[in-house]
This record gives sequence, C-alpha cells and structure tokens, in this order.
Amino acid sequence: MTAQPATERVVDAHLHLWDLAVSEYAWLGPRHGALHATFTAEAARAELDAAGVSSAVLVQAEDTERDTEFLLGQAERHPWIAGVVGWVALDDPARAERQLDRWQRHPAFRGVRHLVHDDPRDDFLALPPVRESLALLAARGLPFDVPDAWPRHLGATAELAAALPELTIVVDHLGKPPRGGAGYPGWLDTLRAVAERPNTVAKVSGLQVPGQPFTAAALRPVWETALELFGPGRLMYGGDWPMTVPADGYAGTWRVLSGLIGELPRADRARLLSGTATEVYGLGDR
Repeated sequence: MTAQPATERVVDAHLHLWDLAVSEYAWLGPRHGALHATFTAEAARAELDAAGVSSAVLVQAEDTERDTEFLLGQAERHPWIAGVVGWVALDDPARAERQLDRWQRHPAFRGVRHLVHDDPRDDFLALPPVRESLALLAARGLPFDVPDAWPRHLGATAELAAALPELTIVVDHLGKPPRGGAGYPGWLDTLRAVAERPNTVAKVSGLQVPGQPFTAAALRPVWETALELFGPGRLMYGGDWPMTVPADGYAGTWRVLSGLIGELPRADRARLLSGTATEVYGLGDR
C-alpha cells in the first residue's frame, strides 16, 4: 500500500540530517547498517515531497557545536527547513549562555536538545548547572526537547517541568513507550505525571520498537493514551527520518501516523500536523 500525500499543511516536527564527513556521531557506527550513511537535505526533501509534507524542524543528532552549525547551515540553504533544535552545554551555564547568544543570531534556531539517553549521568536533568542553563532557555522563550526519556529520564522530566514551569518541555517520541514490554505500565504512569504539567508537550514520533509491529492497530493503545493525556493541542507529528530507514522509511511511518491522525476532527488534525509545532517552536515568522 502506497502512503498517500497529505492534503493539509504539515510541519514535520522531528527530522534529522547528518553528514559523516562533518561530524563523528559517537552513537552511530557500522553496526547500525543503513543508518551509517550520510543523509542530505535533498534526500529529506524528496521524502517530504512524496508525503506532501511542506516543511520540517531539524533536530540535533550529536551534542557538539559542529552538528548545530551544520544544521543551521542547511537551514540557510533550504527554505523548507522551518527551524533547528540545536545543542548547548547545559552543564556549563556560562558556556551555554555564550552559545545561545551565538545560535540566536540565526533566525532558524528554535530550541535546544541534549542526548540525555546517551549521557552517563542519571541525574543530568536535576544537576544545578543544568537547571540554571534551562532557566536561561525559559527566559529566552526557547523550548527544551528531551529524547528517549524512558526509563532513565521520564520521571526526572516531570520533576523538571514542576521546578521550571516557565520552560516549555517537549517530550520526544512520547518518551519512547516500551510497546510489548514489561515496562509499559511504568511508562504510562510516568508519562501521566509529565502530562499533568501544563508546560509539557509531546511528539508522536519515533514509536518503532524492534520486534513489534508498526501498524495503526498496534499503535492504537499508545495513540489513545497520548490523546487522553495531552490532548491534540499539546501533540505534534514527527517523522523521525532517517531513524525510520531500517524499518518502513518515511512513507511507511507517514502512512500509519497520518491514518490515525486522520480520524480526528479537522481542528484537532491541524493542531497535530502543524499548529502545535508552529506555536512551540515559534515558526510563524519563518
């Protein structure tokens, strides 16, 4: 079955680019098969065009200035890139402030993310220097993305949201629900605690789990949980390409998620497909 192009405006809130000649990507290696390659803006644009997706937010794939510089450079050359979520050294507030001053000179810079799931510090989000840096983000109106939060960092995300209510926190991939795993009830209870904080939003993205089917029926429990906890007004669609390449790729991901989103009333679809991302990342002036 071929994925149908979108008939409504869509902003993909979570897309990656990386170039093996530009950066090292310590998490990425030959063991990752098809992912261990360069993924260009031109290749991404072809995937988006096929799905009828108008624009996308690029999200960092490495905790380095080099990676953020690369993404901002791509945004300068490709108007379809609506924004960039980059990296700053959150555990060094003075350095983080200098980096923010630098990045915010670029109109595409729209948020910050740190690869917490790869950081060895279980208490990273509670560290005083990190909290100080995140307060800087809040003061500048920049959201903070938290990737792959379950199981180590989802509870800490709820605590962070309570401690810094002025900071908008974006839970990437719904916190990575362990579909089909024993940890599912724990994920559900912890995500509920996150969603109770009004300064949190979440991305319906990155929901592939090895060994689990990726179909509308298989995703429906997670999907209905997301709608119950956050409501359409605090959810956004993300394709998570090229992380989906080893599975069904962009087209397969879009087919499943757009089918679920398509069941919603028109106003709710608009929030999920573009409205939430536009609001959270301030894309209206891009």
